[in-house]
Amino acid sequence: MKNIMFIAPPAAGKGTQAELVVKKYHIPHISTGDILREISKEDSEIGNYVAETLASGKLVKDEITYQLIENRLKKDDCKNGFIIDGFPRNLEQAVQYDKILSKLGFDVGHVILIDIDEKNLEKRIVGRRICEDCNAIYNINDEKSSPQVESVCDKCGGKLYQRTDDNLESFQTRYQMYREKTEPIIKYYKNKNVLETVNGDDTVENVFHKIETIISK
Repeated sequence: MKNIMFIAPPAAGKGTQAELVVKKYHIPHISTGDILREISKEDSEIGNYVAETLASGKLVKDEITYQLIENRLKKDDCKNGFIIDGFPRNLEQAVQYDKILSKLGFDVGHVILIDIDEKNLEKRIVGRRICEDCNAIYNINDEKSSPQVESVCDKCGGKLYQRTDDNLESFQTRYQMYREKTEPIIKYYKNKNVLETVNGDDTVENVFHKIETIISK
């Protein structure tokens, strides 16, 4: 089993695919956000720094993030592979991530780009509705995933709501930021011949099947 990195724009289904990989292959899903939130609970110098930084809405220094990722990858559950999530976010971090992997005797493994049409992403985000009780997710722009009764959850009868950032203006801003930050990363891994692309416009099942094919190489 190799290590896996997903690159994908907002609402492309990266989280869903990561969950499916974890369930089938029993490897840890390592989220930089989770690492930072966990360390922020510790009564230590680094824990207090991370807690204060997160509370202020600022970004944790890269040097701290690198240290925390390296410490996490040293744990035994990563020996047979892992999924890295939320990192790297820019080219500089990608280069540093390679150094961390090399230091630990790992290779980058599979870098999988979930490519999806911008208009389809827009429909997913603008049409997304979430149950305020059970957190089930629907989409009013997709017949297969729309609720049977408008604004009512099929599963528990709870009220459906739209996130404040699930609007066209917010999507366009987030998508543009994604393009600007990730295009250099995509080019970087493509030049290293480790980038694989799957069509995210397909069904969840078909996308996962293509990811399985890549992983099994």
